[in-house]
Amino acid sequence: MEFEWKLAATVFVTVFLAELGDKTQFATMLFATDPATSRLTIVLSASFALICSVIVAVFAGALLSEYVSPAILKSIAGIGFIAVGVWVLWAGEVSVATHR
Repeated sequence: MEFEWKLAATVFVTVFLAELGDKTQFATMLFATDPATSRLTIVLSASFALICSVIVAVFAGALLSEYVSPAILKSIAGIGFIAVGVWVLWAGEVSVATHR
């Protein structure tokens, strides 16, 4: 099995953009606001946590693909992302409306 650079770039960009502004980033940023903490410890700990969660996701995806076709999984994921986006926009509108 050889390393697939195009796939690696696609995965990197997709995950990087998905993680920006995610609650994981905000939690990590919160830890970094304490000047008494080691930034290196925060970077290494958060990185290890992300690596572990990605390992779980890869194995879960591989297991799911044995029972559900990849096309269906992609459709479910796409619908899920759209639903979350609509919910975030709707919740934001509700929040703005209630604070006026």
